[in-house]
Amino acid sequence: MKRVSIVTPCFNEEENIRELYDRVRKVMAGFDYEYEHIFIDNASADRTVELLRELAKQDKCVKVIFNTRNFGHIRSPYHALLQASGDAVIVMASDLQDPPEKITEFIHKWEDGYKVVIGIKTSSQEWGLVYFLRSLYYRILRGLSDVELIENFTGFGLYDQQVIKILRDFDDPYPYFRGLIADIGLPIAHIEFLQPRRQHGITKNNFYTLYDMAMLGLTSYTKIPLRLAAMLGFMTAGISFLVGLAYLIYKLIFWASFSVGLAPVVIGLFFLGSVQLIFLGIIGEYVGAIYTQVIHRPLVIEKERINF
Repeated sequence: MKRVSIVTPCFNEEENIRELYDRVRKVMAGFDYEYEHIFIDNASADRTVELLRELAKQDKCVKVIFNTRNFGHIRSPYHALLQASGDAVIVMASDLQDPPEKITEFIHKWEDGYKVVIGIKTSSQEWGLVYFLRSLYYRILRGLSDVELIENFTGFGLYDQQVIKILRDFDDPYPYFRGLIADIGLPIAHIEFLQPRRQHGITKNNFYTLYDMAMLGLTSYTKIPLRLAAMLGFMTAGISFLVGLAYLIYKLIFWASFSVGLAPVVIGLFFLGSVQLIFLGIIGEYVGAIYTQVIHRPLVIEKERINF
């Protein structure tokens, strides 16, 4: 009998864990497959750990990994994904914004022969400005990237064990998962869904985590910002030379009446200084990405496993 693995990362989700488990269990009861539900906890400080222990005790299909500390929103889910043994592996968040009922459509597409089936957010009940900015970022990154990245894809989806083996071979210590799936190049089935508003608890994403994900995608799949820095440097140097030449000629012609003043000098210095800081920051992001790859730390350190 084939097995389906469901992987759920969680951090301080005590209000959602039980409902998520029940809804997944109800969906999987409609299939003649074995299944395992793998939760990986990123050192939660609420009752999440206690609830996971209770679920694992009453249901051997529930497997739990407890991390020694919070290893972040990128490394921890990816580590759990690589531990899954199912013929198909489904990744979904623990906040119920990835509807568990979509598992049915994922599995049907997998049975049709697709190795990758992903959920695409066509709309969202989150704050409109946030959804707009996310969509804008995806479009910009897709336009800049060397790989055709997928818009409005968060990682929610089903991946055949063949895909999981490829991901293990990548051995990436800080992966941009959405980019890796596009980079593999296998045919992908798209399942559209409306992302519901979070009903319980608060989001664990903040400005830093969103910025981290955005920069990871940028540094992993395009070199255009680095080349843009050089191009803009040549352009501003040429413009500065022409403006300076124009000021010199104008001053020579109208020597007595034209006063250059300090304003152009100050504005020019601030402009060039700002441009330099922006591109130094971009270069720093690339250097940081290289540093992360070089030191190659493990994705997480596990404290305990249950039911494996």
